[in-house]
Amino acid sequence: MTQEVPVEYMLMIRDLAQEDRPRERLKRVGPAALTTAELLAVILRVGTRGVSALRLAERLLVEFDGLPGLSRATITELAGISGIGDAKAVQIKAALELGRRMVASAPEERPHVTSPADAANLLMSEMMFLEQEHLRVILLNTRNEVLGTPTIYQGSLNTSVIRVGELFRAAVRANAAALIVAHNHPSGDPSPSPEDINVTRQLVKAGKLLDVNVLDHIVIGRQRYVSLKERRLGFDE
Repeated sequence: MTQEVPVEYMLMIRDLAQEDRPRERLKRVGPAALTTAELLAVILRVGTRGVSALRLAERLLVEFDGLPGLSRATITELAGISGIGDAKAVQIKAALELGRRMVASAPEERPHVTSPADAANLLMSEMMFLEQEHLRVILLNTRNEVLGTPTIYQGSLNTSVIRVGELFRAAVRANAAALIVAHNHPSGDPSPSPEDINVTRQLVKAGKLLDVNVLDHIVIGRQRYVSLKERRLGFDE
C-alpha cells in the first residue's frame, strides 16, 4: 500500500505577481521600501525545496532574533539552518559586514526617531514575526539619534518579571538622554493590555528619577503598531 505524502501549501516567490517579488520591488520602489525579510531574501536569491527565499529569510530573522542576532551568529550556526548552507551563510555575513562598515564610517548618519511611526518602522520588520514577546529599547541621544536598540527581555511582559534597573542599565551605559520601549504581540494584535499600561506607568516614573526620558512605549503587531504615548496610556494620567 502506497503511503500518502502530506500536502503542504506553500507560496513560492515564483507564485507572486512579478511586481510583488522582492528583487522586482527593490528595482521599482527602492530598497528603503522593502522589509528586512525582503532585503534578506534578495541576498539569499533562492530558497530551498518547498520554501521560498522570502519564507527562509523570515525564519532566519525569527531564529536569530533579528539582524543583531544574525550579525552575532557564526557562519557555522547560519549554515546549520535547513536551506542555508555555507554559500548563503557567507553571503549573509558579507552583507552584514558591509552594513557595519558603512555605519562605522559615517556615524553622523545615524537614524533619527522623532515620531511613533519612526520608532515602529525601525523595529517592525524584525519584530512582527517573532513567536515570543520581546522587549527592546531604542536608545536616543539629545539629538534624537539612535544609539542602539538592544533586546532586554524575552517572554511575557509583566511587572513581576521586569526589573526597572535592568531596563535602564543599557541607557546609562550608552549615556542615552531618552529611550523608547517597544515590544511585540505574537498574536499580531497590537492592542495594549492592562499589563502593558501598568509597565509603562512604572517605567515613566523610574525614568524621571533616573533623568532618562521615556518618550513612548510602542506595541508592535503584524504590519500595525500602537503608541501608548499617542493614546495617553501610562503617560501623565
